[in-house]
Amino acid sequence: MEKGTLVEFKFQGDRRLGIIDRPDGKNRWIAIDKRGQSHSIAPRQINYQITGQTYEPSQIPTFLSEIEPYLDPSSLEVAWELLVDDGGVVTPQEMAILLFSESEPSQSYAAHRLLSDDKIYFKQKGNAYEPRTAAQVAERKHQLEVEAIKAKEQQEFLVRVEQAVAGEAVEWQKYDRHRLEAIEKYATFLAELPELTRKRELNDDALVRSYPPPAPVLETMNMLGRPANPQGAFQLLVDLGWWSPHENVFLRRSSIPIQFPNKVLEVAQQQLASQPPDPDSERLDLTHLKVYTVDDESTTEIDDGLSWETLPDGKERVWIHIADPTRWLIPEDELDLEARKRGSTVYLPTGMVPMFPEVLATGPMSLIQGQVCCALSFGVVLDDSGEVAEYSIHASFIKPTYRLTYEDVDEMLGLGLQAESEIAAIAQWAKKRRGWRYEQGAISINMPEAMIKVKGKGEDISIDLLDDSSSRQLVAEMMILAGEVAARYGQEHNIPLPFRGQPQPELPPDEELLQLPPGFVRACAMRRCMPKSEMSITPLRHAGLGLDTYTQATSPIRRYSDLLTHFQLKAHLRGQTPPFSPEELREVMNNVTTITQEVTMVERQTNRYWALEYLRRHPNEVWQTEVLMWLREDSGLALILLEDLGLQLPMFFKRVVRLGEQILVKVSYADPQKDIIQFQEIVYQEAQASAGGVE
Repeated sequence: MEKGTLVEFKFQGDRRLGIIDRPDGKNRWIAIDKRGQSHSIAPRQINYQITGQTYEPSQIPTFLSEIEPYLDPSSLEVAWELLVDDGGVVTPQEMAILLFSESEPSQSYAAHRLLSDDKIYFKQKGNAYEPRTAAQVAERKHQLEVEAIKAKEQQEFLVRVEQAVAGEAVEWQKYDRHRLEAIEKYATFLAELPELTRKRELNDDALVRSYPPPAPVLETMNMLGRPANPQGAFQLLVDLGWWSPHENVFLRRSSIPIQFPNKVLEVAQQQLASQPPDPDSERLDLTHLKVYTVDDESTTEIDDGLSWETLPDGKERVWIHIADPTRWLIPEDELDLEARKRGSTVYLPTGMVPMFPEVLATGPMSLIQGQVCCALSFGVVLDDSGEVAEYSIHASFIKPTYRLTYEDVDEMLGLGLQAESEIAAIAQWAKKRRGWRYEQGAISINMPEAMIKVKGKGEDISIDLLDDSSSRQLVAEMMILAGEVAARYGQEHNIPLPFRGQPQPELPPDEELLQLPPGFVRACAMRRCMPKSEMSITPLRHAGLGLDTYTQATSPIRRYSDLLTHFQLKAHLRGQTPPFSPEELREVMNNVTTITQEVTMVERQTNRYWALEYLRRHPNEVWQTEVLMWLREDSGLALILLEDLGLQLPMFFKRVVRLGEQILVKVSYADPQKDIIQFQEIVYQEAQASAGGVE
């Protein structure tokens, strides 16, 4: 090219005009732009050159001002309409003549600019341009409209994000919600990061590379300047007020429904309003019995009550009354199918996710003090050893007399109240019953259990130790008794039920157990040997309970398997065929078992999260612990028990410790989201100083 040739070239992705000054080697030229800057350019960088005339760099601004009046993109539409039917190609010079009636350098360059910037009417073909077809133009226009709308929505989204982060009230649009819901889904991946890290021994960054965010999430996070990983997604949602700082990602990641569909809520309201006919029209009237319901103070779904009476022949009978939700539903209706989908009520430190709509679960389905309630009542006469001598099962009416807490019952038993001799009698039979089960091989493993409660949005966390009190033993024994009676009835009448069993464990030999410290260490060693429980439509022995047959029947408002037992038993009591055949029952049980396993996992993960959060908030607290068992003895990883809290957590030791050894520890680091807890051992003097420094 000649010195002084005006060229358009690419520089860092932008178009720029320059004047050719001199060659630069064999295949490059030095071009000088309007600022006087020199650029070494290759032929492939040159988009356009003006021949037949030379220029100086100082003339570039004037040249640009000359082409400005011609840069009207709408003029291309007219040209396209003239050329589209011919289907030929057009050069910038030819386009200049068509648009401007002359092809001087400024007009030709303006035509080049219009054609090269055009995204609708023409496409480049070598050094010329070809008109697109009418269909292609229509499609391009549609694409550009969509892109324009998207760009507008993005800009508006950014504005709303800024407002939300600043704490202002924001009305999120449908477009926003699609973005945020995608981010929600990705943020729930945080629930699996700790487990995946342990399994694959990868750090968080490596995991994100292995499980990258979906394209829409990546686009949004990059647009907002946020890290495109699960932690970044979680923090964005918190900053926007979309999630709380302690959002339950375990529950969100699960398939457990949190809200009830409107249809199900409507059906529940209809049941309340219409009072459907009772399928058990000949219920046994037991409203004359004194009925005690015993639960934690916070319990709202009250599904069991206890009675005692003396029979004319001098024998004593205990009654276990169980709430009767089947009064309000039938198999395969909206309420039943929704309960089946949920599997059970989910109990979390922050509250519960019920199996039935609360208007029913805490209302007419529950055994409410002072009201006549429908129940399934198990009347049992035990012999002196605690074995079942006689039993009967009835659809009944009862009228709960007292709603008591476990503490209330413990106090009544301790005081020996004559006015409530029924409670003492039930407790006595529960004690005999417990003794009988141990004679049958029942295995008792008593480990401390923590009850974690969270109030508000996580401001207040409390952890209470559940002791194995007389009242809890009383209620547990009566519930096990009802389960045995229900299973025996099913076995005797060949009714398919969700029977539960547990294989006989292979416990350590006595001499091996005796070498372990007594108490929790031995219990922990035995617990490790206990096999998982099993379910079957035919009776199984339950080794842990010491029973030849057993099913769960005492929580039909809270456990779907118990509800299945009620459906089957009540149909038989009415003289009808049970609603579920063996094959149907097996299929339903398999599905429900999968769901309830997920519920159990979510409950366990959520409790652990709040336990770690509680400990994180008490870094100066000194905890008395006991070394329970080795997790990896070669690396010093043991399981310790925080005795005051009933929490069992891992701890690395840098010295040799013994099982059962009492250790004082403090929390050195805790990250609930990453499921990390680290303790440091402290000596007695340090513990004294710490205790003295804490107000």
